[in-house]
Amino acid sequence: MTKPADKPQWVRIAEQFEHSGQTQKQFAQQHGLPLSTVQSWIYRRRRQASAVRVPAVRLLPVEVAEPTVSSEGKVEVLTGRGVRVSFALGTDVSYVARLVAALESPSC
Repeated sequence: MTKPADKPQWVRIAEQFEHSGQTQKQFAQQHGLPLSTVQSWIYRRRRQASAVRVPAVRLLPVEVAEPTVSSEGKVEVLTGRGVRVSFALGTDVSYVARLVAALESPSC
């Protein structure tokens, strides 16, 4: 086999290896490829496939009624289900959004 020239070809080779049932060394020898290069692309493919995918934050419309900040610098959010969440000013908004979404989910 001639040496693949581009990334898509290497990704396909890594996929072929995954389905081959061979060791990396056997696969590289059979295809006439450098073992270290095959290992590198297999590692890249596995790392990409196992990358943790964080779900997108879904923001919901809210109604602000008398925004108040306590003397301790805390803000409260009352969810649609009636759950009251208190957090410090400056808390990461995406964290609060994920927390409220989780509390609003049917499994909670």
